[in-house]
Amino acid sequence: MTKRVALITGGTGGIGTAVCQELCGQDQLVVAGFLPSESEQAETWRGTMRSKGHAVEIVSGDVSNFDSSRSMVREVETKHGPIEILVNCAGITRDKTLRKMSPDDWQAVIDTNLNGVFNVTRNVVDGMIESGYGRVVNISSVNGQKGQFGQTNYSAAKAGVHGFTMALAQELANKGVTVNTISPGYVDTPMTDVIPEDIKNQIVGAIPIGDVADPSDIARAVGFFCQEQAAYITGANLPVNGGLYMS
Repeated sequence: MTKRVALITGGTGGIGTAVCQELCGQDQLVVAGFLPSESEQAETWRGTMRSKGHAVEIVSGDVSNFDSSRSMVREVETKHGPIEILVNCAGITRDKTLRKMSPDDWQAVIDTNLNGVFNVTRNVVDGMIESGYGRVVNISSVNGQKGQFGQTNYSAAKAGVHGFTMALAQELANKGVTVNTISPGYVDTPMTDVIPEDIKNQIVGAIPIGDVADPSDIARAVGFFCQEQAAYITGANLPVNGGLYMS
């Protein structure tokens, strides 16, 4: 199998870390993206990953900004070569009911979770087309499928990721580039740690499997789409939610 350069945005986060480990296990050259303001934490993260046998690289960039995303991609290409695997994993929440949501709460989530997918993918896709090979995997959410109280911004952004994925998959289907989406349910990460315990218990009670996912559950699904053998799968969404939302 050819060793390919894989960029994972939000790679130092909960799901991102598991994805980096999964792709290192596939013997890819893995580069984890992080916010420029989190440089010290990212260096510590890389040291921890390497101590566990995961030879990851890191790169800074703000996916909510097009120029920063372009600089991030160019840095990876200059240091490591063309990016042939992209996992758009960066995401944030700013949960409030719409009546209490400020324009900044709305815009921050849209800029990172939806515009970020455009900003990074737009700067990667030409290289994939030129090489005739690419794997794009976008991390959406079960709440982009069914909505969620207090998450009009997050649900709208993640639903937009579905539409983006299906449209781009059609554009690139004959270019050797696949574009797919993973829709996790609730995952045991710092993002879900902030959910109040009583609400978390209600959520778990509604999941048929009876528990939240481990980040590795999501990472294995991402790894599947990233394999060379997944060449005939594009425009697909793979729900990984413990049966929380079946349709």
